[in-house]
Amino acid sequence: MDTYAAVLLWAIPAFFVLVLIEISYGHFTKKQTYTFMDTLSSLSSGMTNVIKDALGLAVILISYPFVLKYLAIFQLESSVFVYITAFICIDFASYWVHRLNHKVNIFWNQHVIHHSSEEFNLACALRQSISNLIGFGAVFLIPAALLGVPAKVIMSLAPLHLFAQFWYHTQHIGKLGFLEYILVTPSQHRVHHAINPIYIDKNMAAIFSVWDRLFGTFQEELDSEPPVYGTLKPSKSWNPIWINFQHLWQITQDAWYAKNWIDKLKIWFMPTGWRPKDVEDRFPITPRPIDSEDKYNPFYNNQWKAIALIHFVSLNFLLLFLLANYSELTVEFRVSLGFVLLFSIFGFTGLMDFHKWAPTYEIFRGLLGILFVFLPQCEFLRFEYPLFFGFYITYFIITSALGIWSNRKEFNRSLAL
Repeated sequence: MDTYAAVLLWAIPAFFVLVLIEISYGHFTKKQTYTFMDTLSSLSSGMTNVIKDALGLAVILISYPFVLKYLAIFQLESSVFVYITAFICIDFASYWVHRLNHKVNIFWNQHVIHHSSEEFNLACALRQSISNLIGFGAVFLIPAALLGVPAKVIMSLAPLHLFAQFWYHTQHIGKLGFLEYILVTPSQHRVHHAINPIYIDKNMAAIFSVWDRLFGTFQEELDSEPPVYGTLKPSKSWNPIWINFQHLWQITQDAWYAKNWIDKLKIWFMPTGWRPKDVEDRFPITPRPIDSEDKYNPFYNNQWKAIALIHFVSLNFLLLFLLANYSELTVEFRVSLGFVLLFSIFGFTGLMDFHKWAPTYEIFRGLLGILFVFLPQCEFLRFEYPLFFGFYITYFIITSALGIWSNRKEFNRSLAL
């Protein structure tokens, strides 16, 4: 985990720089694919995923070492061939996990965050899940286990496989000729993120497009059918934590209201979007029209944009501190600071959604944040990390002050005008 934290310490700034380059390119070519709060929401979602991974907030039901131990027929040693084989096996497993996420109600919950943006850009690639709390993906790595691919090879390649999926989340690169037959390209992935009927649940592959062609899920991007991005049921929120569990809340409600006990059970494992007939009749959900330009994008004046940016930059500083000093911090402090960050992301994005409870939440978040840093477990900060300590205190004082300022107004969307 120390190595993973060190890698993230370099990867996060690199991703941010690439996002800024794409924003600049869109500005100068007058083909902007970013909006302010959607971008902060995407990047904040990436932060929540980093925190979850850094804290190890998941339960692994089936691990790759376990599968390897009982299924290995051969025992391969580390070599270029082994690494190539392992990468292909990881990509094969990724295809089937991805397809499962799209096809089954309960699993869609752990993937919907990635599709929730109504824009398509590099920042969208960082919308990664925190709701995938149960690990079972090793089941799809059985081919690697049978071949005896060492666990350390799988572990070292898995992050690289994930990072390699970043570049094709863009609208600025067209079709790439013969590479379209080998690799997943921006054109193919634009199709995957689209809600046009012809594009739904297509192009599931991560790196090699051969899987889609082989298993019948390939769809070319058509000039006559420009992709419309998002989900059929828009999240209408910038809060990445809420978006992560929004679908779970929906199917939980549907299971509660269903009259038939069989429906209460099977809704979890039915195809994505399936609802009991009686529930659908009583509580209809209207899908987003494909031709609608009505995206969730409230107008924010410069004052509100500055507030959002202050929170976002400050929380990134705290996160980078956690990653930079990961090995030196106690487990107790890492977990505590991680949850402070999660509660903070929930708070500031709730404020940007203009929820009526948000100002009060922010006031108490600021006060509790200050209280936390004076607990005995945090006493070392004042002596060993005085710069961080001062920044931390200042940020949470500002948080409470902004909450008080917001609470003194009639808090609704008209504040952004």
